[in-house]
Amino acid sequence: MKKLILAGIGVVVLVLLVVAGIKVMQIRKMMAMKWPAEVETISSAVAQEQKWQSVLSAVGSVAAEQGVTVAPEIAGTVSEIDFESGASVHKGDLLLKMDTSSEDAQLRAADAQAEWAKVSAERDRKLRADNTVSQSELDQAEATLKQAQANADAIRATIDKKTIRAPFDGRLGIRLVNLGEQLDVGKGIVSLQSVESVFVDFSLPQQDLSQLKTGLKVRATSDSYPSNNFEGDLTAINPDLDMMTRSVRVRAKFENADQLLRPGMFVRAEVLLPEEKPVLAIPATAILRAPFGDSVFVIEPAAKGSTNLVVQQKFVRTGTARGDFISVESGLNTGDSVASSGIFKLRNGVSVQINNEDTPKPSLTPNPPNS
Repeated sequence: MKKLILAGIGVVVLVLLVVAGIKVMQIRKMMAMKWPAEVETISSAVAQEQKWQSVLSAVGSVAAEQGVTVAPEIAGTVSEIDFESGASVHKGDLLLKMDTSSEDAQLRAADAQAEWAKVSAERDRKLRADNTVSQSELDQAEATLKQAQANADAIRATIDKKTIRAPFDGRLGIRLVNLGEQLDVGKGIVSLQSVESVFVDFSLPQQDLSQLKTGLKVRATSDSYPSNNFEGDLTAINPDLDMMTRSVRVRAKFENADQLLRPGMFVRAEVLLPEEKPVLAIPATAILRAPFGDSVFVIEPAAKGSTNLVVQQKFVRTGTARGDFISVESGLNTGDSVASSGIFKLRNGVSVQINNEDTPKPSLTPNPPNS
């Protein structure tokens, strides 16, 4: 029995050795074969020195030159609405009336009292000329007249406050009240914004304060209109800095005739400084971002005098971005050719071929077509 078991084990071991030998021969044969070199197709760009205008960048918010939520000063019931949501209005246009039936009745009574007081005062003046009444009686009659007139004027003021008019030219928002609604003091009726010109408010760090002055040009861009650059002027610089962030708040004014910029909108703002500085620029698509640092793939000949091209990865330190470009502060030289697309499939030493026919040309002021 033991001999049979040993013989079986021997057969199994022999079979395994034969299979292993065959596999070793196959692997050696594959290793001896010459595989064609992998060539990746990429587009390229040359690192060039450019002169960029110095800018101070920040994010800001659009604010109306004048903007309020129209609200009543006194409580009342809405009896008439004279505006449509989203309409343009002029200063003094009627927006809303509240019920004034009680005040109208009070005003008639007050006017009657004022008229009686006026007649009494005029009669006392004539009698005083004849010394028929005393000066104190005349003074009392004139005081009564003034009090009656003041009472009537107070009622008229209440009626006027229940008639809501536009305080300035602008565009209305969405109506917030309905006919018959009881309005409390300060209850919002409608938003009114003057947007023919707008402000953009933003903050800059204190180290930029020495470069700021009113009159500098400011450029703003918005995700809502990616192809539009809005031009404005720096109009105000806060005299104090924020104690928490050590930043200074500034304001720029923009003409907004087409009303593309709306109050509350988020924008990117750039203060354009007078001087220009040289930078080494490459397309932003050439940068490979990674947690351990940014890098580019520099295109070089495979060997001296060879027409075959390979890429070598180099780490760089990047600066500011401008349009489709980004500045490189170190790690790259002027004239270096870098891969500008297809970089995610590259690694050190990979052979490449360049095809720039279908690659869009990068620009400092890109203007993508509207989709």
